[in-house]
Amino acid sequence: MTEKVPYSTSNYPDKLIDQFGRQVDYIRLSITDRCDFRCTYCMAEEMTFLPREDVLSLEECARLIKVFVNLGVTKVRITGGEPLVRKNALWLFQEVGKLDKLKELVVTTNGSQLEKQALSLKQAGVKRVNVSLDSLNSDRFKKITRTGELDKVLRGIQAAKQAGFDNIKLNTVLMRGSNDDEVQSLVDYAIDQEIDISFIEEMPLGEVNHARDSTFVSNAETLKTLQSKYSLVASTESTGGPARYWQVANSKTKIGFISPHSHNFCEACNRVRITCKGELYLCLGQEDKVDLMPLLRKHPNDDRPLIQAIIDSMSIKPKGHDFDLQRAKPAVVRFMSHTGG
Repeated sequence: MTEKVPYSTSNYPDKLIDQFGRQVDYIRLSITDRCDFRCTYCMAEEMTFLPREDVLSLEECARLIKVFVNLGVTKVRITGGEPLVRKNALWLFQEVGKLDKLKELVVTTNGSQLEKQALSLKQAGVKRVNVSLDSLNSDRFKKITRTGELDKVLRGIQAAKQAGFDNIKLNTVLMRGSNDDEVQSLVDYAIDQEIDISFIEEMPLGEVNHARDSTFVSNAETLKTLQSKYSLVASTESTGGPARYWQVANSKTKIGFISPHSHNFCEACNRVRITCKGELYLCLGQEDKVDLMPLLRKHPNDDRPLIQAIIDSMSIKPKGHDFDLQRAKPAVVRFMSHTGG
């Protein structure tokens, strides 16, 4: 076996700074394009998934994360597809959870596997759990996810609470005519469970079977609705992502708004995304990318080409995304399940 070629961290920056002076200290890594749900805004009903050899191995995922952490990344989010359906995914969380320089390891999940895995994830070093939840109505939940069982997800959230997770957050995509009438019930559930909730505007990624301009609900509209029902106080708290938060008075719940359309959040973008194919996307809404898988496989024992490629990628990170709901076809044709989270 060839000995791994060491590299001196003194030869590389301890921070990743893009051409606009923004520091990248947060990565979102998809470890699978597969999911046990088929959410209407995320996937087509009939999906063709990648063959196994075209997907990063868990060892390659761990190697990538370690390199990024050595380059100043302090927050890592593991996503999918549904990351917890990947066989032996827990091993990756355990490996990454050991990294001294990493401040926060987060998982985004649909909640279907949490009932079984929440405690193990907590023990592995996961700090926060984000659960996608778009409806509290069982029939509607089934319609949105096509395959999901609401009760299973709700039990998963309870399992995460019992495992000791203090930072549980719901992620909700509101769609007009589908679940936009559940804003208050979802917030009431979050308040009752003493967890947070974020509303995410639907993003025009991938070909789906509806016109997104007809289903789009702006967060400005959602905030106005909630302000008529609750006493909300603007919060300066940040989780390192694009959400802007409001505290619900006399509760432990914060409401976040991620608004790629009604409020472009690119000026403070601190993140990049890596697909399960090892494609480094510098922006969710643009197609600029660097293929890292060939470097991982061509140089299995030498991180230096990989490190240089990541550093060089900062020069092509765009200033902002390009979302336009009026386009007949999306500017970005890859599915959210492909890009990750």
